[in-house]
Formats: sequence, C-alpha cells, structure tokens
Amino acid sequence: MENCIEVTNLTKSYGNRLAVSNLNLTVKKGEIFGLLGPNGAGKSTTIDCILGLKSFENGTVRVLGMDPVRERKRLFERVGVQLQSSSYQGNIRVGEVCEEIAALYHAPADYHDLLIQFKLDQYHRQSVTNLSGGEKQKLSVLLALIPQPEVLFLDELTTGLDTEARREVWQVLTDLKNKGLTLFLTSHYMDEVEMLCDRVCIINRGHALVTNTVPQLIENSPYQRLEEAYLWVMKEEIAI
Repeated sequence: MENCIEVTNLTKSYGNRLAVSNLNLTVKKGEIFGLLGPNGAGKSTTIDCILGLKSFENGTVRVLGMDPVRERKRLFERVGVQLQSSSYQGNIRVGEVCEEIAALYHAPADYHDLLIQFKLDQYHRQSVTNLSGGEKQKLSVLLALIPQPEVLFLDELTTGLDTEARREVWQVLTDLKNKGLTLFLTSHYMDEVEMLCDRVCIINRGHALVTNTVPQLIENSPYQRLEEAYLWVMKEEIAI
C-alpha cells in the first residue's frame, strides 16, 4: 500500500529542550493513524513539523510526495487541518467563517452539507463566540473538511465533546476513511483510538516507543484493552 506520509529521522528542539528526537514513521494511504503519548510528548510539535508550520534541525518529511516547507501552498490544497486551538475574528458568524475558508480553495466542499452532517446548520447565522466548547470543536473539524482533503490532520479532535457528539464525529470519520481519506490524529481517549485507528505510534519525550496495529499492540501486552496496553508500554519505558 502506498505511503502518503513519510517522516525520517525528524529532530526538533526548543533551545536546549529536545521536543522530537530522531522520529521515524509512515502513514499508508487510506488508513487512520494515531500518534499517542502523554502531554508534552511531542505530538503537536510533530504535526506542526509534518505540515511545515515549524522548522526542524534534522530529518526529512514528505506528505503526498511533497516537501511541506517548499511546497506548502500546493500541499495545503490537498490536506485538511484541525489543530488543538482555533481562533476566530470578533463576532464572525458560523456561515461567514465557512465562506471564508471555502474561498481559499479551488474546489471546496459544500459547507452547507457539512453543517447538516455535523448538526450545526441551525447555528449558520450565529456568532462563533456563542457556540459551546463542543460545538466549536465540531466546527473546527468541519472547516478542515472544506478543502475536500486527501489527508486530514486532527489534533485531539473530540476534546470537549460529550459522548453523543464524540460518536457522531467518529461515524463521520469512519465514513471518510471508507471513501479513501487518510487520517492522522492524536487523542488521549483510548476508546476513540481503539475504535478508529488502524495503526498507532506511541511516543514519549520526543522519541517513538512502539509502532503497531491496535490489535497487535494489545496482543504484545499482558492486557486485553488498548488503555492498559498503552500504560504498560509507558511503564516499560520508565523501567528501562
């Protein structure tokens, strides 16, 4: 299966602090890949480097065969991005921010359909600032889908959502995968990862501890659930 993301020996520092250390990973076309780790492990920095949003000292990154730094404009026509924090203009309305994002792309999705899909159509004329935290999070995922991307990056995508809303987003992402979309996500919810991800990479202090399919990761541990297997991997690293 074709790789659509290739990261080789990625190293990124902030002053004397090593945020990502010699990281290697590949993401296959059409899979959901999860990057896991505790707070401060380097997950968001890794995504920023993969997208060309941050420079790095060493290594190479290719997304859809492109260098994200040198070919950023061309790349961003083919990827969607939902980052941990999103900020919006003053009192901009939901429909207006959708229109603004759609205007950036040559062939955007119909955001009206996406608003219905995410059950946000009733807020079309409402100010974004008046949305609940969960509604804002769903909006940020929706905006990432407007480019009709081939690869979708989601950084802690369901933080702030209630159980019903989380499952609605899961179903949307599963449907997108079934249509051939590649997803790269981070999450602290192991039930979410177990439900969605084909493969995961667990990192800590910027370096990879293990990369495997979810079933194989569980099988290689003494446990039956991903949450316990994840904690076991982390404890094994501390023991070393």
